[in-house]
Amino acid sequence: MKECRGSMVETLSSECVGNIVEILRREVVPALGCTEPAAVALAAANARKAIGGEPREIWLKVSGNIFKNGVAVGIPGIDRVGIDVAVALGAAAGQADRGLEVLENVDKQSAGKALVLVDSNAVHVDVLERAGVYVDCKVKTDAGTGHCVIEDEHTNIVLIEGNGKVIYRKDRTKADNQSDLRTWLQGMKIGQIIDIIREIPFGDIAFMLDGRDMNFAVASKGLKEKTGMGVGYSIYNFMKRGVLSDDLSNYTAALTAAGADVRMAGVKMAVMSSAGSGNHGITAILPVTAVAERISADDQMLARALAISHIVTIYIKSYTGKLSALCGCAVAAAIGASSGIAFLYGGSNLQIEGTIKNLVANITGMICDGGKVGCALKLSTAASAALQSAILAIEGVVVPCDNGIIHSSVEKTIQNLGRVSYPGMMETDRIILEVMADNMSTNKRNCMGC
Repeated sequence: MKECRGSMVETLSSECVGNIVEILRREVVPALGCTEPAAVALAAANARKAIGGEPREIWLKVSGNIFKNGVAVGIPGIDRVGIDVAVALGAAAGQADRGLEVLENVDKQSAGKALVLVDSNAVHVDVLERAGVYVDCKVKTDAGTGHCVIEDEHTNIVLIEGNGKVIYRKDRTKADNQSDLRTWLQGMKIGQIIDIIREIPFGDIAFMLDGRDMNFAVASKGLKEKTGMGVGYSIYNFMKRGVLSDDLSNYTAALTAAGADVRMAGVKMAVMSSAGSGNHGITAILPVTAVAERISADDQMLARALAISHIVTIYIKSYTGKLSALCGCAVAAAIGASSGIAFLYGGSNLQIEGTIKNLVANITGMICDGGKVGCALKLSTAASAALQSAILAIEGVVVPCDNGIIHSSVEKTIQNLGRVSYPGMMETDRIILEVMADNMSTNKRNCMGC
C-alpha cells in the first residue's frame, strides 16, 4: 500500500481515502452486549450450526483476557452473568451469521434452554494461559459435535468443523487485508491521518453519525432510568438538583457513564463499537457527541470529529493489542475522543497531537479488571480526562517530552504506550486474573447479594 505523503493532492489519493473509510467500516460496527461474551456466543452458534440438533454438552477454551472481560458482565436477554451462560446462549439460540449481534433473538424460552445446560453442569470452561482474543468451542448435540475457533479478532473465525470434518478453515497463507490495513495505518503520521479526514468527502464518512444516534439512545436510557450501577444517572440527577454544576465536564461524564451503565447491565440495546469493543465505542463517541451538542457543531463537523476519534482509537489499539492489562477505554478510546474534541474546538494538528500526549501522561495506569457494571466509573473518569486534555492542549498546555513515556513524536509516544501494555504489563494481567479468581471463590461465600 502506498504511503500518503507530500502535497494535499497526494495525501488525498483515492487509495488513502479508501483505506481510512475501509478501516472505519471494519472497526466501527454494531455490537449487542459485551464483545467478549458475544465472541464466545458466536463461536458456540457456529459450532452448533455445523451439525444442527439440540445442544447437550459444551466445551469451551478461552484466553485469560476473554475470560476476564466476560465473566461478570451483563448479557442481553437473560438475568445472569458468566462465560458459561454466554456460550450456552450461543449454542441454544445464537444467530451464527449476525457477528457481534449473535444474541439478538434470545427470548425467554431459549434462555431457559441455555440455563438448563449451565445448571446441569453440561458447560465446561477452561481458561488458557494465553493473551488476546482466543475462543475454542465444541458443542455436542443429538446430531454430533460441532467445533469453532475464533482468534485475534472477536469475529475472526479461523476454523469450523462438523463431526470431525473441516467445513471452513481460514487460509492463513493469503494476505490478510485487515492486517495490511493495520500495517498501513501504523506507517502513517497522526497529522497525515487528520489531514485526510479534514478533507475527505462528507458522504464517505456520514455513516459515523449512525454511531452517534445509536450510542446516544443507549446513554439517554441510562440518564432517565437507574440502570446497572447508575453512575451516569446519579451524576445527571445531582446536576439537575444543583449539587453538581450543569457544565460540559459533568455532562460529558454523565452521558458516557450512562451508556456504560446500560450496556454493562446487559440491556438488550446494541451500541456502536470501536476497535472490537462496545465500551470503546461508547467512550470514543459520547464525549465527542456531548461537546458537539453543547457547541452546536453541525453534522459534518461531528462526523469528522468522530472519524478522528475512531481512527486514533484504532491506531493506538494496533500497538496496545485488542485486550490487555490496561483499560482500553482510558488508554485508547478516551485518547481518540480527546482528539475528536480538540478538532471540534478548531485545534490544529499540533494541538491534537498535544491532546494525545496529555492523556497518555494522565491516565495510562488505569488497569482493566474485566467487563462489569463498575466500568461506568472508569468511563466517566476517562471522558472527563478527555475533555480536560483537549482544552489544555488548545490553550498550549502540553506535557513536555522529557516527562515519563512522553516522546517529542506523538507516534513514538503511542508506541511507548504499546510497550507499557505489551510486554510491560503481562505479569500485571496474570495477577489481575489470579485476584479475580480468588474473589470469585470467596465472594460466593461472603458477599452474596452485594
